[in-house]
Order: sequence, then C-alpha cells, then structure tokens
Amino acid sequence: MDLGIGLPVTGPQANPEEIVRVAQAAERAGLGAVWTYERLLRPAQPWMLGLEQVIPLPEESASVYDPLETLSYLAARTSTIRLGTTVMDVLFHPPVVLARRLATLDRLSGGRVWAGLGQGWMKQEFEAAGVPVKRRGAGFAEHVEAMRACWGPDPVSFSGRFYTIPESGIGPKPTGLTLLGGAAAPAAVERVAGLGLGLTTVVFDWDQLAQGVEAYRKAGGAGPLVIQVNGTVSERPLDERAPLTGSPEQVAEDLSRARALGADHVLWQPIGFDMDGLVERIAEINTH
Repeated sequence: MDLGIGLPVTGPQANPEEIVRVAQAAERAGLGAVWTYERLLRPAQPWMLGLEQVIPLPEESASVYDPLETLSYLAARTSTIRLGTTVMDVLFHPPVVLARRLATLDRLSGGRVWAGLGQGWMKQEFEAAGVPVKRRGAGFAEHVEAMRACWGPDPVSFSGRFYTIPESGIGPKPTGLTLLGGAAAPAAVERVAGLGLGLTTVVFDWDQLAQGVEAYRKAGGAGPLVIQVNGTVSERPLDERAPLTGSPEQVAEDLSRARALGADHVLWQPIGFDMDGLVERIAEINTH
C-alpha cells in the first residue's frame, strides 16, 4: 500500500505553479500518486442525484482545472509518480474521444495513469452535457466496454444500445493504463466489479467502507482498491476526527485498518484545506 495526495486544482491555491510544486514535492517525498477530478460546473441551485435534500457545493467548485489537461501538463514535469483521476464522469464524453485522450496521456506519461471513472451524480451536469440522467448504470457499463474496444486491436468496431463505433483504426493504444470505477452504493460497487475495474471509493466511516469493499469482493472484484479521504492530515492530534484524518501518528494507526481491507492506495483530497506542509505530513506517516 502506498499514499497519495489530491492536487490543488480548485480554490485559492489553484494555479499552474502550485499544481506543479505539489506534484514534484510528492514525487520527491516518495508518494505513490497525485490525483485530480472532474467538475463541469457549480450550479446556482445544487441538487444531488438520488437524494431528497439539496446539498450545496463548496464555492471553489465553480472553477476546477480539467483533469486530463492538468495531468498531461504534469506528465512532462514529473518522472515516476502515478497520475490519477478520481473520478472522471465518462457519460459526459463520447467513448472514442475519451478513450483516445486517456491513451494519449498514458503514452505521454510512460504508462503512469490510473483512471478513475464514474457515471456522474449531479442533475445540472447531465443537462449541461446534453446527456439524459437515465443513462446512468447501463450507459456507464456500455461506455467502458466501448472504450475497451477502442484500445483493442485494429480494426475496432462497437455496436451497443447507446454507442456505435464503425469499423475503424483508432489510436493510440495505452501501454500501462489502470482503470478504476468510482462507486459507493451496493449496485454501483457490484457493477464496477462486474466490469473488471478496480474500486475507488470515499471513506466516511469504517463500517460503510468495509461493507463496500466486501460487496466488491463478493461480486468478483479483484482490481486495485483506492481509498479517498475528503480531509487532511493535521499538524496536531485531533479529539474529534473522521477516519484517516488527524495527526500523522493518528493516521498511521488508522492505516492498519485500511491495509486489513486490502487497500492498495490511500489518498487525501484536501478540498477547502490549506495544503501548506501537507505533502510533508503525508510523507511523515511512512516513518510511523
């Protein structure tokens, strides 16, 4: 198991210089990966798909650097650290377009890409992308299969319910691309497993995390397990804390539970937190 960090792609610290600084510092510190994510917009009237309550997004969500352009920029500024997305909402992109963009990034980075793929959850993003919300689920599964067809031997072709690719030569082909599915709900976790994807999931509490991992394994999931922490590693111990947050010593103790669940990678996505010194605190955990 290794550790990673989310890049400052949103908020007051989001600028090209800071993104490069964090990525290079993480590489020097021996971290396993840096991560970004996709957000098309911050709606004036936020609404989370599948829940009754309105949940506002952070103010900084109005501006988020595009994940693949960001990671392409970093591919030229780093050498060994993995470059990850957690997650990209695949339904907002035609399969052949996203397949080529991911394969190009994978080739440019020397096979360092871990692509976390999701089906989206925000109604307004579906509206902006011109994609019906009802395409979630079956549409996500078919999209992944269509991209895999693009990465196979030429001539490529695909015919499905939602997507068609005429017999064609399509390239480039990836060399080291690792695919993860972002999921939390049982049906979504089982779908990810059935597609042969690794699992990337956010930890809110240990019971929820253990149940999700168990459902993934029972459904045949055997890929990498990436745990995302929507929080930070603090300078001092905390009395009240969420899993995998607090001081380096507290987080180091929690990591034993993540290892027991079979985690391959743990990352901190510090949206809304000051990132100064965070890479060093994560690196310090390896010494405990």
